[in-house]
Amino acid sequence: MKILFSKFHGAGNDFIIVDNRKQEYRLTEEQIAFICHRRFGIGGDGLMFLENSEAYDFEMKYYNSDGKEGTMCGNGGRCITAFADFLGIRKKQYLFQAVDGLHKAEVIDKKDSQWKISLQMSDVESVEVMGDSFFLDTGSPHHVEFVENVQDVDVFKQGKAIRYNDFYEPKGGTNVNFVSMEGDTINVRTYERGVEDETLACGTGVTAVAIAAALKFGNVKSEYKLHALGGDLKVQFEKEGDVFKNIWLKGPAVHVFSGEIEL
Repeated sequence: MKILFSKFHGAGNDFIIVDNRKQEYRLTEEQIAFICHRRFGIGGDGLMFLENSEAYDFEMKYYNSDGKEGTMCGNGGRCITAFADFLGIRKKQYLFQAVDGLHKAEVIDKKDSQWKISLQMSDVESVEVMGDSFFLDTGSPHHVEFVENVQDVDVFKQGKAIRYNDFYEPKGGTNVNFVSMEGDTINVRTYERGVEDETLACGTGVTAVAIAAALKFGNVKSEYKLHALGGDLKVQFEKEGDVFKNIWLKGPAVHVFSGEIEL
């Protein structure tokens, strides 16, 4: 079986994306894990299928690099929007179905193989506060921990320990974000479940971090600037009572290359 694919990244968070509108591909967990493998396959933090939707512009199906179907991926949602534009489904604003519901996405700018995409995230209705740590679901579950200097953190070791500790085990585990402030910029490093390692960026992660920062410092800014290892992202939202809504994740989506792989 030959599979046509394109590879995109959003601030270094990279994905293999396949046009599956004709329902040609049915991949097993093992095949997806092989394709995502960085030595034996193409390499990526996840794989996505762009599929037809009767009511909306398309449907996004996301799989982690371990081959298992994942929860919402923010950078993935921005990249699959750029992929839709790449395929010729050209609109200023898209509406697509994902595992956590409907998402709006807007093409802010495009130049050559680079897009700037803004993605509306799901509302956040509850946040658990535990000292300098927070737990919330932004389409995927996230632990956010503020530290003095994020560069000093062993993200793999400490993130893995938190990912399935006694608190998160009953919740099915969590993604883990370590955060430190540098002026108006929030520095973030993320351990992602499903990848089981640090990734260069995480869209649902930086969204969770921005909301946690608003709670920690007691104010909602017009825009949050976040720096991940792979690049910069921005988050905006509104707070009504205890609910965070109208949440937008903004940043780059880059077409790296397209190709064909035979399984």
